[in-house]
Amino acid sequence: MADEIDFNKDLPVAYGAVQVMSPLVRRIVANNPSPFTFKGTGTYLIGRREVAVIDPGPLDEAHLAAMLRALDGVAVSHILVTHTHIDHSPLAAALKAATGAPVLGFGPHPLHGSAGEMGGDRGFVPDYCLEDGAVVAGRGWALEVIHTPGHASNHLCFALAQEGSIFTGDHVMGWSTSVVSPPDGDMAAYMGSLDRLRRRPEKLYIPSHGPEVADGPGFTRALLGHRRQREAGILRRLEAGPSTVPDLVAQLYRGLDPRLIGAAGRSVLAHLIKLEAEGKVASDGTLYRKR
Repeated sequence: MADEIDFNKDLPVAYGAVQVMSPLVRRIVANNPSPFTFKGTGTYLIGRREVAVIDPGPLDEAHLAAMLRALDGVAVSHILVTHTHIDHSPLAAALKAATGAPVLGFGPHPLHGSAGEMGGDRGFVPDYCLEDGAVVAGRGWALEVIHTPGHASNHLCFALAQEGSIFTGDHVMGWSTSVVSPPDGDMAAYMGSLDRLRRRPEKLYIPSHGPEVADGPGFTRALLGHRRQREAGILRRLEAGPSTVPDLVAQLYRGLDPRLIGAAGRSVLAHLIKLEAEGKVASDGTLYRKR
């Protein structure tokens, strides 16, 4: 169950302030708190004299101003985007206009769209598309690109070799599980990406929402266990008879914040699509039953 995961919601935030996290990493949190973004979207500045910006964040003039203050006097070499949800990528264009730095991401928002919890940034167009395994480097730092589809098909993580850390976007968040919302969200891909990430050597995970995770691989194993338990729970309930997604949510998520019911339904649907592809579940599009 989700409560077996050691979530951490201890993140004091001063919006607009710069938090020094390590010799190479600083964080500025956007003032866009919500049930999905926690305290807000974390924008990361990598490097000192030559800086990359990861996840510029939502359209917010105050957040842009805070970034530009922090970047005054340094060269911005790259603007990197983990994925194209509207709390991560929209401010990239304004930051590019202010700094001249190119925007890099996996690609535009997918044509099939997203029913994601925050919505898709359909105006996002990167200057360069990043492939899995590519390296983006600046003075004193290098970031390896890791394609981690699941939460979004174009989701990327970035591994900072110099500090043994990974910027995990929304793929792994220490404060909560990630929403996986079809059609762009894919539970099989998400679980595969989790498994791939946990096999890497980096220990420290730095998400776009919430505090960092000290034991990233261990935490990711717990997330995988949670997803497997969720699937087992779905199958147990379908043994009693056919069910709809809303009925499964009501049975599986007792005491859930009403604002999160829709998102829970999307993740349950993602599990059902995966289970149907594996031949464990059948459906008529609305009613699901165990095979």
